Amino acid sequence: MKEIYLLILSLCIFFAIAPSTVIASEEIEAAPPGYDEYQSEIPHGNMNMITYYSQTVGVNRHAMVYTPPNYSPKKKYNVLYLLHGIGGDENEWNDQMNPKNILDNLYAENKLEPMIVVFPNGRAMEDDRPIGDIFDPEKIAAFERFEDDLLDDLIPHIESEYPVWKNHHSRALAGLSMGGGQSLNFGLNNIGTFGWIGAFSAAPNTKPAEELITNPKMIANRLHLLWLSCGDEDDLINISENFHNSLVTNDIPHEWYVDNGGHEPAVWSSGLYHFSQQLFKR
Repeated sequence: MKEIYLLILSLCIFFAIAPSTVIASEEIEAAPPGYDEYQSEIPHGNMNMITYYSQTVGVNRHAMVYTPPNYSPKKKYNVLYLLHGIGGDENEWNDQMNPKNILDNLYAENKLEPMIVVFPNGRAMEDDRPIGDIFDPEKIAAFERFEDDLLDDLIPHIESEYPVWKNHHSRALAGLSMGGGQSLNFGLNNIGTFGWIGAFSAAPNTKPAEELITNPKMIANRLHLLWLSCGDEDDLINISENFHNSLVTNDIPHEWYVDNGGHEPAVWSSGLYHFSQQLFKR
């Protein structure tokens, strides 16, 4: 009888301290075939280029904006800001990851909350084209400077031009590679601005979790979703794994998904497919 009691007690202690809010890869189903392919028989959203003035940089800058099927200025929308990698710009997602198809298809299956998606150029400098040496220190610094451009210029512009909710519950930030690192760095540093954060194959620009999370309890209480994913053949997977392990140690609720593949568009498309379905559902 004593042995049974001790067993039950030990199980209770385990489940009390185990990070039950962590969802592991085996609990997440892979994206189905055709999830990112164009379907002619469903309603479609629109992808448009916008221009906004950046006081941070001192010039007009560009971003792509996806508005969902049946978009109406009379409705209110959530916003996902989706960032590109070190060699890309505001067109990278649209050119390589089929985000419009992914989102259109999910809307057709009634799996998404109403949202617009903004694809900025995360290189906040006057000549923000991905040309020459993309690893030039000035360009790396421009990726860091984008935090100010995002918070002080782009978000206010979007919120003045589109019918969107203006609170952290209705803003999400995610990105691939360099953009994944930016999303963790900026998002966790501004949880009063973003309630949903995702990183797909985060790059070495990612700051250590211990530096970004100085108040684990506040992060756990205020953040609706923290998503990490990476391909199992990605040479940079240790960055995401280390961040994941730090989150587990600090008992920070998050989802961790190891996908099939390397540092490549298929993994990032899959990341958007999974991440977007969980957004703005409270």
